[in-house]
Amino acid sequence: MRLLEDQEVTKGKRAAIYVRVSTAEQETDMQETELLEYCEKRGWSCVAYRDKNQSGARNDRPALSAMLNDLRRRKFDVVVVWALDRLARSLKQLLTIGEECRTLGVDLVSLRQNIDTTLPAGRLTFQVLGAVSEFERELLRERVKSGMAQARRNGKHLGRPALRQFHVTDIERMRRLRSDGTSVRKMAKDFETTQWMVTKLTNPAETGARSV
Repeated sequence: MRLLEDQEVTKGKRAAIYVRVSTAEQETDMQETELLEYCEKRGWSCVAYRDKNQSGARNDRPALSAMLNDLRRRKFDVVVVWALDRLARSLKQLLTIGEECRTLGVDLVSLRQNIDTTLPAGRLTFQVLGAVSEFERELLRERVKSGMAQARRNGKHLGRPALRQFHVTDIERMRRLRSDGTSVRKMAKDFETTQWMVTKLTNPAETGARSV
């Protein structure tokens, strides 16, 4: 009874149907037919966005970009896909799109995974996916921190090297080399410093800079 009430409330929504196939030989007809039937049953009007010969790993898919632009213009209330892997190939990519939808107040429906954020159970499922992703990011941060701590214990220097101090004779030599046409990049490598520092020290206006 509750489910019927929830579905009744969502009638009249404007749906963006997104379909995708990876090769030029494939067609989106099967996906589109099921999605159109679904929207008709829910009483939703719909517009289809079709990406053909497009990998799901790409973020710059033409139809996907067009759909997201229309979502930002508040043209739709819900995005409907045949399966989540049609929309994104990685959990990170999926959650990025899902978070944008949530921010815009747009729901997400996937037929194959039975995810429907217009309903409480669907919202919970997507929140769990988001929590898993955050847990993975936290584990990665902890692994990075542990690795850096171990490197320090082993005496390894982390981060950018400190800018070395230069004797007056070093600076004079650098200026001679620069006058002879030696590139800043080569000098930075030879003197084990940055290109910015070479430029600074070979500028006559910087007399005495960083010298000892």
